[in-house]
Amino acid sequence: MSWNLTNDRPIYLQIVERIQMAIVSGAYQPGDKLPSVRELAAKASVNPNTMQKALSELETGGLVYTQRTSGRFITEDRELIASTRRRLAREEFHTFVRQMKGLGYTPEDIAQLTRQLLEEGMKIDE
Repeated sequence: MSWNLTNDRPIYLQIVERIQMAIVSGAYQPGDKLPSVRELAAKASVNPNTMQKALSELETGGLVYTQRTSGRFITEDRELIASTRRRLAREEFHTFVRQMKGLGYTPEDIAQLTRQLLEEGMKIDE
């Protein structure tokens, strides 16, 4: 997982987003054990307190849970993972639409361009 953290937003929120993406994309499977706070902090080149804050935030959201003395694990609630995936996709889509409108595209233009780009992408994947 590439961390690529920037200074434009709080670091812990960027870490939350990166781990959420790893969970919803399947990089972490339901029930997987997460590396320790110190290990994750070292990989992300952040203070362990920052990583702890991010993991606590993920626990509050239910995507991660702690088992005493065993560490942190990814939730086994597949519906929560799926709903988080849908929410993140919706957020990304709304960002895309706002940017396209900023370029002067109408909703119809955006739909047509999206279809065209998807078709082109499908040809690339073949």
